[in-house]
Amino acid sequence: MKKRAILYSRVSTDDQADKGYSLGNQLERLTKYCELQDIIVVSHFKEDHSAKTFDRPEFKKILQFCKSNPRTVDLLLFLNWSRFSRNAGDSYSMISQFNKLGIEPQAIEQPLDLSIPENKMMLAFYLASPEVENDRRSMNVQMGMHKARKEGRCSGIAPKGYMNVRDEQGKAKIVPHPDEAPLIIRCFEEFATGNHNAEEMRRIMWKLGLKISRNMFPRVLKNPMYVGIIVVPAYKDEPEQNVRGLHEPLISIDTFQKVQDVISGRSYNRKSKNTLKEELPLRGFLQCRICGGVMTGSASKGNGGKYYYYHCQKGCTERFKALEANQVFESFLTGMKARPEIVDLYHTILKDVFKKSAKESENELRKIDEEIHKNRTRIQNAQHLLLDGEIPSKEYQGIKARLEDNNDNLIRQKMILGSGNEDFESYLKFSCSLLKNLDRAYMEANLEIKQRIIGSIFPGKLIYEKSNYRTTRVNEVVSLMCLNISELEGKKNGHQNKKFLMPTEVARRGIEPLLPE
Repeated sequence: MKKRAILYSRVSTDDQADKGYSLGNQLERLTKYCELQDIIVVSHFKEDHSAKTFDRPEFKKILQFCKSNPRTVDLLLFLNWSRFSRNAGDSYSMISQFNKLGIEPQAIEQPLDLSIPENKMMLAFYLASPEVENDRRSMNVQMGMHKARKEGRCSGIAPKGYMNVRDEQGKAKIVPHPDEAPLIIRCFEEFATGNHNAEEMRRIMWKLGLKISRNMFPRVLKNPMYVGIIVVPAYKDEPEQNVRGLHEPLISIDTFQKVQDVISGRSYNRKSKNTLKEELPLRGFLQCRICGGVMTGSASKGNGGKYYYYHCQKGCTERFKALEANQVFESFLTGMKARPEIVDLYHTILKDVFKKSAKESENELRKIDEEIHKNRTRIQNAQHLLLDGEIPSKEYQGIKARLEDNNDNLIRQKMILGSGNEDFESYLKFSCSLLKNLDRAYMEANLEIKQRIIGSIFPGKLIYEKSNYRTTRVNEVVSLMCLNISELEGKKNGHQNKKFLMPTEVARRGIEPLLPE
């Protein structure tokens, strides 16, 4: 009596690329084998699925077919045992299930008569070999991903706002997605204001084209990759660490921290109104010379256009043209030149300071890692107490929530401490270049950067009078950098000038210190 067989072919992408195990090739060889052995083919099942487990769609159909059609199949044929499974332990159980149905699984390239006890040793070898190969491949992938992360590369699917590409060496990297990146930036900036909860923000972005599920959205908002940080999970003896990513950050650390504060409830939900005007960069930095109040600015209509003025908020008569005051200030910056040799000295001193600070940061990071590990251990201990019935579920949930929230805060601290260390030298060079060309940087900057420059140089208020400025306080570092040689020599000789020291050409242009009365 002729035997009846089900043919099973399985393939994966690696198999096709490395060994040529295409589905068509497997079917051809199985069919030819049945013709030579005079075996009747009952059915053929094919699939593209991993063999790590038997949780495969087509293999489930085979089992169902065999159970629903008893005594109609004698053989389950496949090319070799790696097509059947790459898990030795599960394979024995599955072979036993087929044997109970009266069906013999058989590999045509590695035939075994399992009624002979010694052949079971060969079966163990055939089954274990693909599992070992699978484990080795998995280990290599894990090592490769770990190495890539330590190099600052995203080793998986790019997060929303980025896309996966290859560099000139063929290595994987991520770059901003031309459509999604602007939406991610807008999402973080708007959510940081505290004017929306997470679900409201998600729906707003969904309408704009950023499709993120409800469960995924909180993870997007907490993902440090957007500030250029790659989290390298613990691997073997290496602890978890944060490294500077090679990809371009989309979000500033300041904005990211504000978002985390909103998520954790540390930021109040308040509406804000943008009152910044390009024509009024000095608004908020001026003090009224008459009453001492803070000055604001606004526009007046006249002669067919708008004219901007700075004026006192308290209602006194102090008022002057913004354009004129802005030009005087810019004129001052044009003459304000930091001496290159002093800036270079500043650069050298800061490098030494940073090296000491870096060691302190390393110690702080180590303490944070230890605290995170302790909290995770505490959660595990709480789980054991819950399972043993020593604490109720509600108490366990409270403990877990507190410890996980604490760990979230610690991870953010760790991210901030670890960020920027690698690029400190480039930041320092940029800062020193800015000091040497402060006027040009100010002229080319947007309003936000202009106000940061003003606030950095003059932490005290400015008083404008008769095309001249006085100031209540000047940044000491900037004032020292702008000393001329004679003034430095005067300090060496013990002479103390009570006025704020600026280069002589700058003083003539209009910035004078405000002396105490």
